[in-house]
Amino acid sequence: MAYKIDKNKCIGCKTCVGVCPAMAIKATVDGKCSIDKDKCMGCGTCAAVCPMSAIDPDL
Repeated sequence: MAYKIDKNKCIGCKTCVGVCPAMAIKATVDGKCSIDKDKCMGCGTCAAVCPMSAIDPDL
């Protein structure tokens, strides 16, 4: 299961980028972050460290 980032909650701190073991998260031109669903392993590490609770499973 991949994860997704709620762009309305994301503040662009990039904490999730540094902890993703699959390197599936990147910053976009708007300063927010985005998850590549094809690379996401579904480990949930990003969701655990997000200070804004902006990352959830993409059900």
